[in-house]
Amino acid sequence: MTQPPGPRAYHPDDHAALSDICVRTADNGGDSRHLYPDPELMPSIFATPYAYLEPDLTFVIDDGTGRAVGYILGTADTAQFVTAFRKRWLPLVEERFPEPDGPARTPSEEMIALLHNPERMIVPEVAAHPAHLHIDLLPAWQRKGYGRALMRTFLAALRAKGVGAVHLSMLTANTPARAFYDRLGFTEIDVPDPGPVTYLGRSTTPDL
Repeated sequence: MTQPPGPRAYHPDDHAALSDICVRTADNGGDSRHLYPDPELMPSIFATPYAYLEPDLTFVIDDGTGRAVGYILGTADTAQFVTAFRKRWLPLVEERFPEPDGPARTPSEEMIALLHNPERMIVPEVAAHPAHLHIDLLPAWQRKGYGRALMRTFLAALRAKGVGAVHLSMLTANTPARAFYDRLGFTEIDVPDPGPVTYLGRSTTPDL
């Protein structure tokens, strides 16, 4: 029986859909398959470790038939997540994605270097926003209110854990994403020399 589309808790059966959504949105919001031949690479950095380590903070948009077409996921405590990523997640994927020997020569090697450096997530300037998140929706499901619904669900889950603020990092060039976050009350956090990304943060207050 079908249900109206909307947010729900992640289930392990959503794993393949979670990975697919990540791949199809990982190139500045677009499909990344032309950049990263291995379809598990980008999910192994930006999606599946969160579902594995903190499933209670992983939510999806269900299209009404049980299929996930978008997700929001993250952690309540970035520092603790980094420790868990290195100790519990990296050993599961490092054989498939061994650390590059020397400077990265391809887009995939650049991403694999990030995979092996979870400590990059610890940025002193965002310490007042201890949680962080990633949110992605397939293009056909964007600009229909589902991103806001996911964010509302995620912020409520953080509040239930006693977390007062959350941050995210986004490619500065992704101007549609920045407009979306601005509408949801995120503001820029000043981080010196952030490279190609911008850091944004907001409280978890229920004002969406």
